[in-house]
Amino acid sequence: MNTGTKITTFAVVLAASFGTAYGVGAALDPVRTPAAGANAPGAAHAHDDTAGEASAAPPAGGLAVSEAGYTLELLTPRIASDRPAELRFLIRDTDGRPLTSYQRAHEKELHLILASRDLTGYRHLHPVRAADGTWSTAVSLPRAGDYRVFADFTPAVEGGRNLTLGTDLSVAGDYRPATPAPASRTATVDGYTVTLGGSLRPGAERELRLTVAKDGREVTDLQPYLGAYGHLVALRAGDLAYLHVHPGGAPGDGATAPGPDVSFDATAPSAGTYRLYFDFRHKGTVRTAAFTVTAGPDDGHADADGGGTGGHGH
Repeated sequence: MNTGTKITTFAVVLAASFGTAYGVGAALDPVRTPAAGANAPGAAHAHDDTAGEASAAPPAGGLAVSEAGYTLELLTPRIASDRPAELRFLIRDTDGRPLTSYQRAHEKELHLILASRDLTGYRHLHPVRAADGTWSTAVSLPRAGDYRVFADFTPAVEGGRNLTLGTDLSVAGDYRPATPAPASRTATVDGYTVTLGGSLRPGAERELRLTVAKDGREVTDLQPYLGAYGHLVALRAGDLAYLHVHPGGAPGDGATAPGPDVSFDATAPSAGTYRLYFDFRHKGTVRTAAFTVTAGPDDGHADADGGGTGGHGH
């Protein structure tokens, strides 16, 4: 989605179990290693050989701590697992000073994403900025390990563009690698079932559709969350490249229904395996459903979903 155009271009089939304690809800499915060379950090675009399309994919974000003269400085580089902590950081501008002026996107000046390197832990946070430019937020991560911190923001300067900077966070404790689980197009969380439709294609925009149901009935009264009926983040397995995913429609536009379907337009920067995190709000609570997906012509869901469009969208 920018942040709302940002958080997100995303993608399709990873395999790492996702703990219920992660995200504002729970997420299922696991993480699998992509084919060799599929997710090389330098890949700028790829071709959709099946459809005969070839277009430049938007660059993936979060791979660098500095971009366009802006730098993410993590003031809390390590915390302990399973204990409340305060995470502090700041963004330095092109002159090295703390940035204090931001454009609002999806109702926030900055979106902060935390994801474990094994993709079994996820948080979408909205920190508070002090007058001196320092950001802070409370966080508690139940599992130890290496995490990636993503700051998604747009400087309020002439010609300012949306940026996603990334850096590493160490979470101390007894680390136990996650056990891979089978990939699925369905995730369950707190009694909700979320089904993923559509396909991810390298270098080609596709529509992804998330359909929400509860106790076997479609949910038609989703509540707005960050200016949309859902928010999607996609991370590439291997390097955790952050993809920008754009929501289709907006609450109150006269055309977008509050469920059961929420759609996003996404372009994968390369073939490979991706982990998708879908945040949605219902009855006042935000929950997260997670999916493992594969991007590329070998995705068997492409033809079934009408060439990757998913037949529906949000």
